[in-house]
Amino acid sequence: MLKEGYLQERLEDDKSRCLACAHKCVMKNGQRGFCGTRINKGGKIFSLTYGMLSSEAQDPIEKKPLYNFWPGSGAYSVASVGCSLRCQFCQNWQISQANIDDEGRFATVESSFGIKGRGFPLHETLPAELVARAKRSPCASIAFTYNEPIIWHEFVIDTSRLAREAGLKTILVTNGYASPEATRDLAKVTDAANIDVKAFNDTFYKKLCGVPSRQPVLDTCEAMKKAGVHVEITTLLIPGQNDNPDELKDLAKWVYDALGPETPLHFSAYHPDYKFRDVENTSPRTVFKAVEIARESGLWYVYAGNIGYSEENNSICHECGKILVRRRGFSATADQLGQNGTCMNCGAKTGFVGFVDPEKKFHSWF
Repeated sequence: MLKEGYLQERLEDDKSRCLACAHKCVMKNGQRGFCGTRINKGGKIFSLTYGMLSSEAQDPIEKKPLYNFWPGSGAYSVASVGCSLRCQFCQNWQISQANIDDEGRFATVESSFGIKGRGFPLHETLPAELVARAKRSPCASIAFTYNEPIIWHEFVIDTSRLAREAGLKTILVTNGYASPEATRDLAKVTDAANIDVKAFNDTFYKKLCGVPSRQPVLDTCEAMKKAGVHVEITTLLIPGQNDNPDELKDLAKWVYDALGPETPLHFSAYHPDYKFRDVENTSPRTVFKAVEIARESGLWYVYAGNIGYSEENNSICHECGKILVRRRGFSATADQLGQNGTCMNCGAKTGFVGFVDPEKKFHSWF
């Protein structure tokens, strides 16, 4: 479904500048932007993916991962196709790197070896229809995830407004490579965001993500936090690329200074995928070391992902050391988390949003 872009600047000779992401692509008539999902038609920019879904599922919110926002709840998760980055290590490349046809209804993707893969259809859904399905589900929120939601700007905005009216929370799982204009508009309708900080060095972004700098990502994180959005950060640790202890110290210091010590930081283990297979799996030892470094920097909540069961994924009160939320895989239950977001043992403010009934046993969304 074609949808005229909400953020664009008309230029001369039927050119237009897209303002949805940090690329700010200037497109001629008939030309697409970097993401492949936005096109200039007659001097105006249109989204090819408005309402076109590639994926739809009910997930535990911990899978996003969001650990400190309505823990134990479900997130109605949806995606389209395309991305504003070209990450060679992408673990969702089948949809994030897919190419959509001019009608916005069919997508194809090349394999990690450059062989054109089988195409797949996209399912058309209007915002009101999606909100109605989410409302009928046991989920407390709608999550725009799996591919990059920023390039799906118009659909995310329209759906999020209706979701809030229906009493649902709204979630972005994003690489953060947004324009200031898009961040401003999305922050108005977003309750929580998990933002990938791929690395804390620009060489990584240039070499492995296809963009010149991490700065737009950091700006998005800070702007979202300032606007009152609940923000959690994820870094996928790739051996020899972004796991240097000094770099991890710099990352943790930035989170502490720019976003606050209550901001959760997730370190996830990498498994070789897509076009970046000549590295080994990230060892649990590397992930635990990163967690240790970040905690020594003063962060309250640092989590270890993609390594199976670990006590490191429990949320601990920064004041008294009691377990606030206990986790097993994607299941969670509150031990000492009060309804007002304070520790039931010592009364400290925890930074949590939302509440899990402490009388609940572990609950799984699978």
